[in-house]
Amino acid sequence: MIQSGFNYDKEKGLNIFAVGAHCDDIEIGCGATLLKLFAEHKVGHVKWIVFASNPQRRLEAIASAEKFLEAVEDKEIVVLDYRDAFLEQSKFEIKEHFESFKKDFNPDIVFTHYRHDRHQDHRLLSDLAWNTFRNHLVLEYEIPKYDGDLGIPNMFVEVSQELADRKAQILLDCFESQAGKHWFDKETFLSLMRIRGMEAASNGRYAEAFHARKIVF
Repeated sequence: MIQSGFNYDKEKGLNIFAVGAHCDDIEIGCGATLLKLFAEHKVGHVKWIVFASNPQRRLEAIASAEKFLEAVEDKEIVVLDYRDAFLEQSKFEIKEHFESFKKDFNPDIVFTHYRHDRHQDHRLLSDLAWNTFRNHLVLEYEIPKYDGDLGIPNMFVEVSQELADRKAQILLDCFESQAGKHWFDKETFLSLMRIRGMEAASNGRYAEAFHARKIVF
């Protein structure tokens, strides 16, 4: 395992793999953390992969990813068109995607879904991320939802109010198709980060939380 995710080549910078089942998952789950990493560390390459989309959502996802990654020079944004809630039916094809991603890419950090997320698409991608990147630092992010499946995370990244606000605003600006959903608002995004910030005694009041199943020092 990579020592806490930061035993990387500082000349080349961090290599980051961010995977999401749906078009706003990465942003909701680890958007502020990514913004902090980009601001505080040299970044080598970022692969940003989304699996389920439709034509409208794909355009939104690309616009959002470009905003989050505007400080990153070397990046790859891939938005695929699998059907939402049916990724399990394409498991073997999706596994092939993961295998192709790792052929020429050795990430220092992998961001993926929480293993016990109640959404079946999320669980599948978490399992495949672990299956593919077995000797890497994998951080599982959380997505708030009606199911009430938030767990007890064991890793926290402190973020400033500025970064928390920026994350929320990009989500609201880019994902207009989600505006009618009862949970998709600034309060939801900030409140979870505020709770995690309280749990982490964050100096900035906000934090994002992750499940880190295995970290080797």
